[in-house]
Amino acid sequence: MEILRIKVLEEDEGSRIDKVLTTSRPDLSRTQIQLWIKEGDILVNERKVKPNYRVKIGDLLTLEEPELEELDIKAEDLDLDIVYEDSDVLVVNKRRGMVVHPAKAHASGTLVNGLMHHCTDLSGINGILRPGIVHRTDKDTSGLLMVAKNDKAHISLVNQLVEKTVKRVYTALVHGHIAHDKGTIDAPIGRDQRDRQSMTVTDKGKNAITHFRVIERFGDFTLVECTLETGRTHQIRVHLKYIGNPLVGDPKYGLKETIEFGGQVLHAGTLGFKHPETLEYMEFTKEPPADFKALVDKVRNNIDKLEE
Repeated sequence: MEILRIKVLEEDEGSRIDKVLTTSRPDLSRTQIQLWIKEGDILVNERKVKPNYRVKIGDLLTLEEPELEELDIKAEDLDLDIVYEDSDVLVVNKRRGMVVHPAKAHASGTLVNGLMHHCTDLSGINGILRPGIVHRTDKDTSGLLMVAKNDKAHISLVNQLVEKTVKRVYTALVHGHIAHDKGTIDAPIGRDQRDRQSMTVTDKGKNAITHFRVIERFGDFTLVECTLETGRTHQIRVHLKYIGNPLVGDPKYGLKETIEFGGQVLHAGTLGFKHPETLEYMEFTKEPPADFKALVDKVRNNIDKLEE
């Protein structure tokens, strides 16, 4: 990871932080700098600031730029389910089992590989590994994702996520009987110190809020609708485990004895946001996939051998 540290001098006092950093790193666009500031990759005196922050003499600006993995990313015809597309934005219904972007363990077959075959005009803010990717879902979570086709659209969509104006509603099947018809889980989420590959509720974590509503109850299982106010890693999975109702099939946060589904039973069914150019509110809905609905039917009908 490349680390850049800059001490603010008298001649830069009062300048916007993004202007100071683009002067020091002319290879980076102001758009990229602004995104990194929002994501916390750029700090002032080890604290997060806003992109319009005006620097003071003596401020220490720190940029931790992640190293890009050297991978040969190829376009692949993956028969994507494109729900909407125009010159600025694309909405795709990602199937369960598909990784969003390439990594060493998944260099092909990802959503990015499919997007590169589908279109060539994707925003470049997130580099060669994540072109157009504004937000992600886990590999085994199905459902709707928005993709930016240019940098201006990317910044607009990221801003909407930061301002919590994007509507993201998920359907989940969980273990246990949730008695309340609706509720809010307000519990900070951070890296699990005992398992760095997992997240957990911790006082040292970042603010995380999930609203839930019960759709249907079937004895030892509950079908719920979860609306994200924030978007932390594994948020729904961690929050539902925290209240004692882990997702069915979840290999990381679920029960040892659960229904085999090949992953958590979670679907991102509703996505709403303002169009980056027209500012018109747009909302998209996609029903859960057939295997998700079939499993819910099995639970609803109280079939004894749910594993079959």
